[in-house]
Amino acid sequence: MHRVLMSFAQRVFLIVLLACSVCLAQSTHSDSGSVKRALERQARVMFSVPAQIKVNVGEFRPSDIPGYEAVTITFDDPQNKRDLEFLVAKDRKSLMRVIQVDLTKDPYAEVMKNIDVSGRPTRGAKDAKVVAVNYVDFQCPFCSRMHAALFPTLLKEYGDRILFIYKDYPLEDIHPWALHAAVDANCLTAQNVDAYWDFADYVHANQKEFNTLKGLPAQQAALDKFAALQGKKHNLDATKLDACIKAQDDTAVRVSQKEGAQMGVSATPEMFVNGRKVDGALPIQDLRSIFDSALRDAGVAPPEHKAETADTK
Repeated sequence: MHRVLMSFAQRVFLIVLLACSVCLAQSTHSDSGSVKRALERQARVMFSVPAQIKVNVGEFRPSDIPGYEAVTITFDDPQNKRDLEFLVAKDRKSLMRVIQVDLTKDPYAEVMKNIDVSGRPTRGAKDAKVVAVNYVDFQCPFCSRMHAALFPTLLKEYGDRILFIYKDYPLEDIHPWALHAAVDANCLTAQNVDAYWDFADYVHANQKEFNTLKGLPAQQAALDKFAALQGKKHNLDATKLDACIKAQDDTAVRVSQKEGAQMGVSATPEMFVNGRKVDGALPIQDLRSIFDSALRDAGVAPPEHKAETADTK
């Protein structure tokens, strides 16, 4: 009996009945082509698939659920191709969406595997068992608030227990100089991580200084000037830094944006703490609770927290 239960646990199906056993448009006959057309129509309506996107219905195959066959429906969108699994009743009267969950894998660990942190600037313990990846926008006021909570306060408290990593997610539609700031910051990162963090600390703390400048060219010029100053401060190769700033190659930023979108990021800041998604600039006490919980799950004792003062709440 134990063996049977373990086998079942490793192949759990979460089955969601869509629209009360979706009727397949009177397709009770065995005409496979007609059934597939009915499935395509249902899928288009369920997921609001526009007419220009192809919907391909695969071949029916046996399933582990009595009375149902499995079928894969593909949304052939060049920008976001998706394969979704469904169950179709053998009498062709109902359709169910199927999500198969492998309980042998840690879902939080699987989330973190989808985040590429290679080459990104870090703060904190390099060998930490808890990693906090934050998607940020340099012009976002809520990112500024989050940054002020993380650094220096929470970094001092958790620095030997948590690794903090920043990734780019500029919201260009509402923050016009954010992309330029991200590129300048990455130019600094290429030579010196500390230069990146000095740039990030200043820009997040002084967003108004850049916002009050008239016109995007003036704002971008001010960012470039400050990046150059960081280059001098940290003895960077001025020629390489100047060339990087002038080139404004945003390839890496675009890759980060695409990754973030695939992770469900739509606004900033958006943080993933060992796979747990944290939306927005939370109060510092809430951040402590999230970090402490992640540490306990990782088998690490959280730090002792001193009584809050007015400026840390």
